Amino acid sequence: MRLFIRNKGNKVLKGNSKGLTLIILLITLSVMEILLLAAYIPWKTVIKREMEKELIFRGNQYVEAIRIYQMKYPGRFPSKIEELLEKRCIRKLYKDPFSEDGDWDLIVPSARIAPGSERGGAQKIVIIPNKLLAKYPQPVQIIGVVSSSPERSFKIYCGGETYNKWFFYYGRKCEIIPSYEYFRPK
Repeated sequence: MRLFIRNKGNKVLKGNSKGLTLIILLITLSVMEILLLAAYIPWKTVIKREMEKELIFRGNQYVEAIRIYQMKYPGRFPSKIEELLEKRCIRKLYKDPFSEDGDWDLIVPSARIAPGSERGGAQKIVIIPNKLLAKYPQPVQIIGVVSSSPERSFKIYCGGETYNKWFFYYGRKCEIIPSYEYFRPK
């Protein structure tokens, strides 16, 4: 396609429109990129909120599985997370949606008494990374799970503002924030 342009001297200049087409294409692509970038930010938030809902669902599945385990074996708790699947208390072992490897940190009751627990106050729990479970010095009684991700959450769940403070364990009351410590082998 030929383009005819008149200059100041009223002379007709003949030119090629390929350069103009390229410029229009670049401007169009730039505008589309800006619009897509603007749409990406809200979608990232939507996806993270959906993952938070999934974390709550999966954590509560483990709480329910431990409750069922307690009904089948009164007074006992599983010593490893796979035992819930073996004893048919859970349909499948769910992964932690916020940790890179999908492993949950496990919650066990502490041997120490938390201040105020004798009056119905805070419970004392110990959080053990799943990889360190074999190094725990006492018999393990898993009462729940918690995400290993220290990432800040949009939602505040039972007082926890980061995912590694969203505790899912048997007997938990959201109005009581437990006292906790992380297991660190010596």
